[in-house]
Amino acid sequence: MNGRDIMIYLSLKYEGDWEKMVDAVKRREQVSEEEALEKIGKIKSQVVTILDSTYPESFKHCYKPPMVLYYYGNLSLLEKEKDCVAYIGSREASPYGLRMAMELSAYMAERDYVVVSGLARGIDAMATRGCLDKHGKAVAFLGSGIDLCYPSSSNALYERLKKEGLIISEYPGSLPPKPENFPKRNRMVAASSHGIIVGEASKKSGTLITVAYALGLTKEIGCLPFPADQKSACNTLIKEGAYLIESGEDIDLMMGKTTS
Repeated sequence: MNGRDIMIYLSLKYEGDWEKMVDAVKRREQVSEEEALEKIGKIKSQVVTILDSTYPESFKHCYKPPMVLYYYGNLSLLEKEKDCVAYIGSREASPYGLRMAMELSAYMAERDYVVVSGLARGIDAMATRGCLDKHGKAVAFLGSGIDLCYPSSSNALYERLKKEGLIISEYPGSLPPKPENFPKRNRMVAASSHGIIVGEASKKSGTLITVAYALGLTKEIGCLPFPADQKSACNTLIKEGAYLIESGEDIDLMMGKTTS
């Protein structure tokens, strides 16, 4: 049994908990080869570890780089960070926010960007749908086990991503989501993408956790404008220097691509 197998076993045993896995490695925890290989053999998804050559380079530079990732679909979508754009925002989205998520993700699909999200209902789900409907490239990160779609309302998108894009998680099997897993998920959304678009967010939105991770990694931030009386986090971020995103061409500007 090699180091890769041990890493996967620890991920299964500690349910993807990064701190517990690191502690086990530091303690040189003894592993039963028979037990480990039996558990590994029951994994349904594909697996990549930080020891593998196919492990996405972008994750090596993020906070607490995930040691093991479970996925379905095309992992190579994460090879070129410069082409990846995260489109994230409120779960309780307005009609305007949803419409713009659909329109802008369709534009990005046509421009061959990879649209990244957390697959949450609202803005994330609509951006993923808009991209897939235009036969674009889409990636979604889960805060649950790879074999459990959360929220269940995104199940149709989850199944499409398996075949048409990439669905990925650091949590194995059908583990239900825990509240603390979503901020952890957000660090990967930020790390994988060259630019982050906030499609809609209140000033207390969890979306700002992703923005904070992105700023720590010197990523580009763009935001849709909102009416002045809505107390939007988007407008605040624009005041602080985020790109104003009113059209697809603004996304190209943020991403450093020329329009044709």
